[in-house]
Amino acid sequence: MADTSIKACAPVQISDDDIFTAMREISGYLDITPSDFKELYLKAYQHALSRLTRVVRVKEVMTTNVITAKPEFRLEKVAELMAVNHISGLPVVDENYRPVGVISERDFLYVMVGRKSANLMEIIVQCLRGKNCLMAPVRIKLAQDIMTSPAIIVGGDDSVDDVSSVFASKGINRAPVVDSAQRIIGIVTRGDLMKAPVAGGEQ
Repeated sequence: MADTSIKACAPVQISDDDIFTAMREISGYLDITPSDFKELYLKAYQHALSRLTRVVRVKEVMTTNVITAKPEFRLEKVAELMAVNHISGLPVVDENYRPVGVISERDFLYVMVGRKSANLMEIIVQCLRGKNCLMAPVRIKLAQDIMTSPAIIVGGDDSVDDVSSVFASKGINRAPVVDSAQRIIGIVTRGDLMKAPVAGGEQ
């Protein structure tokens, strides 16, 4: 887990929301005396500290409506799912809805060109030069033939910071989110992680 502790001596930027929240917690008429101000400041400080040390969990940013494929799906069906839903990758799940792999555009490019570093423009160039149809190998394969396996999975209670580190170290852009029984409950992408609120920022 990421270290979210804040030293007591560290300066804390108190927002207007922290002050307003603290004011609402003080009953009765608020007469700003040194004593009142001290009480108000301490309550605002506590709210600010709580806000700054809050850990954002994956379940707060993940997509719950997950488009999935089965290992036996033909790649034509997988590609159609990705195209219709405007996604660049999806999890492959077994009969118990447990992730067994992930398919991305990169996997399609690899099976067509034979290199992980292949890109779409290479395929366009080869097609324009009239070379053999690069789609031929794709037509006869299934999802299980090209998926990246095993799937790198994360939990809903994992922190966004920790999962971001996993994405960076593994070089991945998405990961299935699973429950305690390893069943898929969502998917989180690099874009979801980048949009997550940061400590001290606006919520």
